[in-house]
Amino acid sequence: MSRFRDTMPSGARVFEARLQVQWADVDVAGIMYFAAYSRFAEYAEMQFFAELGFPYESVFTEYGFWLPRVRVEAEYHAPAKMSDWMRMRTHVAHVGASSLRWQTAFFNERTGEPGAAMTFIVAAVDAATLRSCPLPEPIRAALRSCV
Repeated sequence: MSRFRDTMPSGARVFEARLQVQWADVDVAGIMYFAAYSRFAEYAEMQFFAELGFPYESVFTEYGFWLPRVRVEAEYHAPAKMSDWMRMRTHVAHVGASSLRWQTAFFNERTGEPGAAMTFIVAAVDAATLRSCPLPEPIRAALRSCV
């Protein structure tokens, strides 16, 4: 397994969320299945947008845009098991005119070790045309304040 490298810049705002590994998240060996990390990361994403004041249940309708994934990278470092609590620490790494990048690191509360890290690059698209569009300015400003 690769070694975890914390890429969080000093002074970056950190958003924390936590979830418990469930039966549906583990494979036959009882270890958290690699694809389950994506679901956990999406939960952390929803939480950090809500904490910024842009809850997913309303933000896309209100501003008429979507944030599809352009690139997702994952590194897995140490296994998690059923019933482990995972603490996700997310930081915004870059905010462009129409895209942004963030990383979510997963820490196993039972072991205290980093278990995985996922980096997401998303691009704003107009909800009606599905063409690239600028990030809505209030959202872009809130995200830029986190870097």
